[in-house]
This record gives sequence, structure tokens and C-alpha cells, in this order.
Amino acid sequence: MNIARPIRMPFETPPATGAVIEVAQGIFWARMPLPMKLDHVNIYALADDDGWTLVDSGMNSGKSQRIMADLLAGPLGHLPLKRVLVTHHHPDHVGLAGWLAQTYGAEVMMSRTAWLMARMLVLDVQESWPVETVEFYRRAGMDADILAARLAERPFNFADVVAPLALGFRRIEAGDVLHLANRKWDVHFGHGHAPDHVTLWSRTDDIVIAGDQILPGISPNLGVYPTEPEADSVGEWLESCTRLLPLARPDHLVLPGHKLPFTGLAARLEQLIDNHHGALARLRTHLREPATAASCFMALYGRSIGAGEYGLALVEAIGHLNHLHRLGEISREPGADGAYRWHIC
Repeated sequence: MNIARPIRMPFETPPATGAVIEVAQGIFWARMPLPMKLDHVNIYALADDDGWTLVDSGMNSGKSQRIMADLLAGPLGHLPLKRVLVTHHHPDHVGLAGWLAQTYGAEVMMSRTAWLMARMLVLDVQESWPVETVEFYRRAGMDADILAARLAERPFNFADVVAPLALGFRRIEAGDVLHLANRKWDVHFGHGHAPDHVTLWSRTDDIVIAGDQILPGISPNLGVYPTEPEADSVGEWLESCTRLLPLARPDHLVLPGHKLPFTGLAARLEQLIDNHHGALARLRTHLREPATAASCFMALYGRSIGAGEYGLALVEAIGHLNHLHRLGEISREPGADGAYRWHIC
């Protein structure tokens, strides 16, 4: 039985840019800056006799390449880079992987789904907004001014911040046992935030490398996107957390993709699960009257959403609505403006 302990952060201060902190024997924590409100991504360097395995990489840019090169020549300079293990396909995690492979000869390790998603998105460069994306936003009831501002600009492209991926990679599968940092790691996949998200659970000691599947202080974004508009991201994520919960031990040190390493894994998983069930309960009440996805923000998040957070809030709102729709609890009909109105059945 899991005994939930309070969530604690053993390391109060993160490493400065270009520095590392040893969080366990042979495991070093570094950070790469991000050009957004969540202004960093954690990366971890795992030491073996033959060299380093980097877990995640940061976004691709000239600045990020310089920071990474300094890390590999400075605090990590006593071993060569051998492998880059990418937990999932999002740009802040996979962005530099292709560059590291090309520059240092590192092997890229990912789940097949993550590699296919990343490689497809890098190659899919759009100079104007796809019809499907515009329709997706309209069905969600996106604010007209925000939609107009988006359409007036070149769309974001994965290739803007992700280096090209080489043709070959090493596939990671759920159930694998990886040998890294003189430890054996069990691979468990999570879903919802990203498909086939790799998490690593050390058999040797109480270390979990969680990527973005389990975060302290914030919930992973559970967005739905035009590539799969009917996805049940919330249901997939709740299933993953429920499945991972029995694995949590009181002394696990969790190394997340953002924020600070923490202990109290069972308590954090239960907290995250409860938070989303609470959001779904508020959404059910809100949908006694028909509402668009964009008009569900206060019910879901309990606060107003600014322009900088609007896109992520909107796609996560769709995720919660899709989940209730999948459960058969709500229905939707398109309005004259093309936006879906959702309501309790």
C-alpha cells in the first residue's frame, strides 16, 4: 500500500544556466531556457563508463546550441555524449536532439510514436494557416480578435524550434529495461500530455525520471489539437496516472521536465487526479447551459485567462469536453457561427 507523504522539494534552487547539480550518484540536473512564460526545461545527464546520456534537450536555437555546447565542454566535459533520450515529442524536449546527433554523433532514443510525431511535424512546414486549423479554432469558439491576430501572422512551425531529425533512431518500448547511470530502469509509458510518453523508474534506487507526465506545482497541459480533434487527452492522462500510482514509493525522488525535483509521488499523483476530477465536476455544472469551449475557462481554471495563456487553455478545455463527450455525458451542436455549443445530455 502507498503511504502518501507531503510533497517536498529537496533542492530549493535550480542550477544556473550552464551549471549542473548532482541530484543522485551519476545523475546531474541542468536547465535550458525557453522563450515563454514557462521559461525553462529540465534536462538530466546520466553518467556511464562510456559517456553521457542526456534526457531531453531544450528547443533548437543558436542560443540553446551555445549553452548546450558549453555544458558538454564544461561541467559535463569529462565524458563524451553518447545518447539523447527524448521523453516525448514536444519542442522543448526534442528540439536539440537532431543537432546533438549530428554534431556529437549521439544516438537518439525515443518511443516510436514520439519519433514519428516529431519527424512528421519537422517536415510539415506551413507558410499559411491550414484550413483544418482555422476550422478547429472556430469550432472551439476562439475569440474573434485573437483568431484574427493569429491569421494575420505566419503560423508557428515545429521546424522553427526543432532541429531536423536523422532517419534512424533507437526505439524505446513500454516494458523495456534500460541500463543507464549504472542502474536498471523500467520503462512505463504515459499518455494524455503526449502519446507514448517515456517515464523511467529505477530498480536500483528511488529515482523516477518523469518528463512532463508528472509535474510539481502545475498540471501537464492536456491539449487537443487539429491533428486529432476528437482525442480524449484527459481520459488518457487520468488512466496513466491511475496506472502509475501503485508504482509510487514514499521515498521516490521525481525528476520532472519542469519546476523542481520532488518527493511525495503518490500524494502528487492523487492531487493531480483529484484536481482534474474537480475541474470536470465544475464543467458539468457549467454545461447546464450550452457553452463553447472558449466560454468554459472560468469553470475549468477558476480565473480569467490572458492572451499569453489563451491557446493552451483553449486546447485543454477541448480535452475536458471531449472526455465528457466520450463518456456520453454531454452533447454538442454547431451554432450559426460554426462554434460547437456543448451541454449536459
